[in-house]
Amino acid sequence: MTKANNFVFWGLYIVAWLIFIGLSIEAGGLLVNFIFSVFKPEVIHNLYQKLDLSAMYTNSKMAFFGIYSFILFLSILKAVLFYTVIRLMHKMDRQKPFNSFVSDQILQISYYTITIGLFSYIARQFTKNLMHHDFVPEGINQFWADSQAFIIMGAVIYIIATIFKKGVDLQNENDLTV
Repeated sequence: MTKANNFVFWGLYIVAWLIFIGLSIEAGGLLVNFIFSVFKPEVIHNLYQKLDLSAMYTNSKMAFFGIYSFILFLSILKAVLFYTVIRLMHKMDRQKPFNSFVSDQILQISYYTITIGLFSYIARQFTKNLMHHDFVPEGINQFWADSQAFIIMGAVIYIIATIFKKGVDLQNENDLTV
């Protein structure tokens, strides 16, 4: 492994940690927002992202819990996705990367990514339906604006995982014949 490759790998490892920390903070902040929205809505304007859905809560509790369920699920799943990326980068043997652990982690990353994309798309459609009834405030679409990108990215990662799995099988077959 060359020095440049090693430097890039560790740079990406640090970036993955920073993204994970940011997504974890976002998920925690949104969870605190949700708890305060239900139990003490008068302090919402002082909290994270000023996500005030109290009007939705008074109009329709079902819409409120549905929207917040999507928001929390997606934010937590994005943090879990990057935790999986970090675990992959930490435990991967870069001298011999074709092993079952790496193959399984890449496949798991593709599943998380596709799930994020699909749930983002469902949440966007759910929000569109609620907008017809004037339940949804402006700016709520920021949480699922990139659904198509996640679906396409998940499909590409799945293809890479399938190719990687075939590489692991070929390497295992090669190790047995030698």
